[in-house]
Amino acid sequence: MLLARPSTRRLTMLLWLALALIFAAQATAAAAADKPAKYVFYFIGDGLAQAQRTAAEYYLAAEKGMEKPGLVKLTMSSFPVQGATTTYSLNSIITDSGAAGVALASGVKTYNGAIGVDGEKKSVPTVAEIAKQKGMKVGIVSTVSLDHATPACFYAHQPSRNNYYEISMQAADSGFDYFAGGGFKDPEGKKSKKEGDKPNALESFKSKGYTVLNSRDEILALKPGQKVLAVNPVLDADKAMPYAMDVDPAKEVTLAQFTAKGIELLDNPKGFFMMIEGGKVDWACHANDAVASIKDVLSLDDAVAQAVDFARKHPDETLIVVTGDHECGGMSLGFAGTKYGNYYSYLKNQKLSFLAFSNKLKEYKKNTPADKANLADVAGLIKEGFGLVIPTAADLEEMKKSPKPNEDVTSPADTYGMYLKDYELVMVEDAFKRSLSGEGEKSKDSAEYLRYGDYEPLTVTLTRILDSKAGLAWTTYSHTGMPVMTSAMGTGAKAFEGYYDNTELAKRLMSIVDPTKKLASN
Repeated sequence: MLLARPSTRRLTMLLWLALALIFAAQATAAAAADKPAKYVFYFIGDGLAQAQRTAAEYYLAAEKGMEKPGLVKLTMSSFPVQGATTTYSLNSIITDSGAAGVALASGVKTYNGAIGVDGEKKSVPTVAEIAKQKGMKVGIVSTVSLDHATPACFYAHQPSRNNYYEISMQAADSGFDYFAGGGFKDPEGKKSKKEGDKPNALESFKSKGYTVLNSRDEILALKPGQKVLAVNPVLDADKAMPYAMDVDPAKEVTLAQFTAKGIELLDNPKGFFMMIEGGKVDWACHANDAVASIKDVLSLDDAVAQAVDFARKHPDETLIVVTGDHECGGMSLGFAGTKYGNYYSYLKNQKLSFLAFSNKLKEYKKNTPADKANLADVAGLIKEGFGLVIPTAADLEEMKKSPKPNEDVTSPADTYGMYLKDYELVMVEDAFKRSLSGEGEKSKDSAEYLRYGDYEPLTVTLTRILDSKAGLAWTTYSHTGMPVMTSAMGTGAKAFEGYYDNTELAKRLMSIVDPTKKLASN
């Protein structure tokens, strides 16, 4: 039996119906993109690109004991909308955090080192400032100092990111409702070249009605109804929070806790905007410390989970966007020495960040003359920090009989896997001599820089060896020009699909925070 062919009229009607459905879907998507979000979370991982995210996911899989290759998704990677974002600045393919921060906060390309200004050093409005003008409460949270480039780009306007005192004073003048995480590098203006007495930035916060706290118990006990500057009780020399793997949770406030407290303090009928930065992902990658980077990625993801929990209670009013400002370190999920093998289980042996290890090594260096130094003296510290074992001559002979790693498994059956191989031992011995030589960490010699960067020679050598055993590698101690991932969920999330520039990210976000505000094109 032959089926009757549909009439031309019927085909035309079906075609128009299909087109109508497509246009309706597009209109719905456009309306969703223009719908104001009452609650906006903007997570920025400094130095967070695809490699850093994926390394953390493979690490979680190794931690879980997966025997075959696979990953455990981060919360941010499970968002329904995923995009990719380019990061170049006005004057370089490779951006710094200042130019990237201006792009992400204001939708404008500018030069490396700028804070809240365009290429002509003119102030540009930020998405946080416009949210505040709309009546929303605003929070700025970061694991690094609050006057560092990324957080500063949301409230300050300075020609140089190094104007720390001026930036801290503009933080106090911003009227934002919640600052939390790190401290300020130069609150007294000691590094400023200007003459005369200057008000202390922290005192300025207090004079403008802020509650200023640096006690864990007092911070966690905060109640709504006040403007707050909450500084972690423990800070490093750069006024940043410790690396996540070095945090003492009984004495400190985690990034997730600062985020949860921000939600509690900022929630109000007009909504809020909160920028949360995982700033030390970048710092760890500068030092080529994969585990410290991974742990800070996981710390940021824990903070993202707090926002997701909130969004479940306000599903039609909340937007969460997660992105990075640039890649750092040229992290590669592959190493020539392991060919196709990746053994992330090795990374679980590292217990100290590069900074914590270097601080412990300082004590030995301080008390030991270079001509009396012996690598065996710090063998215990090396094992404590990185799980690496300095082999004896007998160990080296036995290691020659070790099986070759199987590239089809995640954990090679090599009992000597964490022992230094002969060539690795030579690298460590050379770095140890350099560390104890008293020449300092920075060298003008190009070959020395390629080996150690500006970091403690023994420490950076150990991190790179451990990472290479796991199948990770690095190309630089600086940023790279790779695009980053952007993830979104909630009201207007569809606007963040696709492949676009970091300036577009800010513009799309602004149209959702306040559809009446349109940022100018570059």
